[in-house]
Amino acid sequence: MITRRSLFAGGASLGLSAALGVTPVRAAARRAPLSDPFQLGVASGEPTHDGVVLWTRLAMDPIALDGFGGMPERPVPVQWQLAKDENFRHVVRRGTEVAGREAAHSVHVELEGLEPGAEYFYRFKAEGEISPVGRTLTAPAPGTRSRALNLSFTSCADYQTGWFTPYRRMAEDQPDLIAFLGDYIYEYGDYKYPVRDQAGGECLDLAGYRLRHAQHKADPESQLAHAIAPWVVVWDDHDIENAWAGDVPEQPDPPFLARRAAAFQAYYENMPLRRAQKPDGAALKLYRSIRWGTVANLHLLDTRQYRDLYACTGKSGTVGPDCVQRFEPNRTMLGQEQEAWLDDRLKRSRATWDLLGQQVFFMEMDWTNGEGKGYSNEGWDGYVASRDRLTAAIDTYKRNAVVLTGDVHSHWAGEVKRDYRDPESKSVAVELVTTSVTSAGNGLDEYPNTQILLDENPHVKFFNGRRGYVRTRITDQEMKVDFRSLSRVTEPYAPAYTSGSFVIEPGRPTLNPA
Repeated sequence: MITRRSLFAGGASLGLSAALGVTPVRAAARRAPLSDPFQLGVASGEPTHDGVVLWTRLAMDPIALDGFGGMPERPVPVQWQLAKDENFRHVVRRGTEVAGREAAHSVHVELEGLEPGAEYFYRFKAEGEISPVGRTLTAPAPGTRSRALNLSFTSCADYQTGWFTPYRRMAEDQPDLIAFLGDYIYEYGDYKYPVRDQAGGECLDLAGYRLRHAQHKADPESQLAHAIAPWVVVWDDHDIENAWAGDVPEQPDPPFLARRAAAFQAYYENMPLRRAQKPDGAALKLYRSIRWGTVANLHLLDTRQYRDLYACTGKSGTVGPDCVQRFEPNRTMLGQEQEAWLDDRLKRSRATWDLLGQQVFFMEMDWTNGEGKGYSNEGWDGYVASRDRLTAAIDTYKRNAVVLTGDVHSHWAGEVKRDYRDPESKSVAVELVTTSVTSAGNGLDEYPNTQILLDENPHVKFFNGRRGYVRTRITDQEMKVDFRSLSRVTEPYAPAYTSGSFVIEPGRPTLNPA
């Protein structure tokens, strides 16, 4: 009889491919024995042409309120294996890491020297138990143009408001890379009428953030998406606190920098990040680039930690066009250092595509129906000069730029103008906005004011208000885009459908119906 213990030495796999059927990895209800330390699953991330990060976090009781997952105080040795096949008959790397209490028994294995453009499988062993199997990939070698990038991205997973079925549907596509664009957790306390009950109250300290991340990772659909492909992640506000901007919180209690340091620590512990992203108190350098041969560079941006305070009101909200503060020349969304870094990356890029993974609406967007105008000061409309500097760089360096955006809980697509104050201004990039995993509930395909908003913003070409994700296939010749939507998340296992499809061609920053 094959057991998980014998699997670590070789033999049949745990069946990652089979997990893409009706039953998720392990049992759908996730009723693992308390002796099982792998109840948070496995993950990988940050692929390079010769390396990747393997991740797990040990937890025998994921919703233990102290945030330590029911693990003992002692360090725990964790063995790992990397193989060329799902059955682990061809193991190419193995080793042991020590999971300690100071990092909530998380493990980050940074691998180098792997084959470029290769598929691998990995697993862990600890306390006599074997983890689920994960699949990961390395990026193509530098200079490689023949290998397409199958990239999926999404954002905003609120445990209380729905089931994580979009993660399952995304995993069924077996992408090469998954980008998560913010609000992986929500820091809120209990809702009055939740779809699912979450453990713990509002996240205020390290134990609270660790607990919230653990409950998300214990979800079987989340585990399936993490196990199917490497992830790259950036945060938004709810990963820390709603509507925070730089060093300024929405609410002053508790002291914000201590809260931010706790959130950053838990974020690092629970994501497949490199040591370069390890936090230093309330600071964590999250912006970075992922290269996929010469087909694409994915520049991951941090639009929270370095931004100036919100224009006009000082708080997140909606402002009108008469708010001159929005146009102040020194206002920045990214901070001077990150702006300079991104400008340099775009200037030096030789990839066909430059993708900008970030969190808030980039295009100008008039949210007022009928006469009058209203702009969100939380998005780039509140940082017009900062947006102008970035669009100028894209235009000057002749980059094929596509902005990938989360946050707004609905699908949008549009064309980024060089200067929105000029009605004849040319398009210099395309923006693709993903909807949420669950946030805002089931949603609708179209709302009563949808057509009005589209008419008043003619550069915006598409909207869908359901939950889901965006699926892309990127080659040297084109970028194919499918907006994938689900009719409901208040019940599990809804099917996904394509609510819109487009093609983007190099040198033509426009959306063409597929």
